[in-house]
Amino acid sequence: MNYTLNQLQVFLKVVQLSSVTKAAEELNLTQPAVSIQLKNFQDQFEIPLTEVVGRRIYITEFGREIAQSAEQILDQVYAINNKTRAYQGQLFGLLKISVVSTGKYIIPYFLSDFVTDNPGIDLKIDVTNRLSVLESMERNETDFALVSILPENLKVEKIELLPNKLYLVGKAGLAGESGEPPVGRMPLIFRENGSGTRKMMEKFIEKYDMPFTRRIELTSNEAVKQSILAGLGYSIMPLIGLRHELQQGELTIIPYDGLPLLSNWYLIWLKGKKLSPVAQAFSNHVKSQKKHIVDHQFNWYDQF
Repeated sequence: MNYTLNQLQVFLKVVQLSSVTKAAEELNLTQPAVSIQLKNFQDQFEIPLTEVVGRRIYITEFGREIAQSAEQILDQVYAINNKTRAYQGQLFGLLKISVVSTGKYIIPYFLSDFVTDNPGIDLKIDVTNRLSVLESMERNETDFALVSILPENLKVEKIELLPNKLYLVGKAGLAGESGEPPVGRMPLIFRENGSGTRKMMEKFIEKYDMPFTRRIELTSNEAVKQSILAGLGYSIMPLIGLRHELQQGELTIIPYDGLPLLSNWYLIWLKGKKLSPVAQAFSNHVKSQKKHIVDHQFNWYDQF
């Protein structure tokens, strides 16, 4: 046996994702490079680790046992690296944050200086919808979550970051010179079920009896934004993701009674959770640097 740590990492990722293509994407390697590493690793065993049926890869029972051993070996290597960093006086470890999709416009600014000042930190950010974010938190799979609506059924600690404003948005010029929405039932573009934006939008429509025709349902605010730019309809969207398009005059905020909708962006974690040294350090960083970050990175926010 003469396998390398790189081969163990590649094989474990293929097993976890059941796909060479997805493993290549996550490892930032080309698909041929992953295939070669996988073949070189498998060639060292007389019993098959994987089987290919059609165009799909399947992991054999023996392969899954080897994957468990590979994970244990890599965990030990990771622990050795962390101990080395600890003796050098560095903050080390993995910081895991789940972020609702629109939060991707916020979280990098709160991480930038922290990660730069602590190069021993590994960072994992999962950007998804609100429902998935809260599920990962409930399973204690993440250190923090970034949300705009606090969970109703989870007890959490929180740090309030900045306001969240939602406006009715349309393609510039589509609503006419007055900037008013079209008369009658408006074609609206919705986020998917489980989205915090969708939840706030539906509450507003019900409260104000807003007339609309449902045109499209999409799974990200970026997709909604592109559909509005294409002239497919209107939507109620968070301001935080619209800076460029509003400043360039590509989108316009349409006045409407009851808008903007207001909430806040929060960094949250489970109440009673014992934070790792890395997580505690990040919490302290956010608390101490919040005002500076908001004042310098989001000073455009009050223009709208």
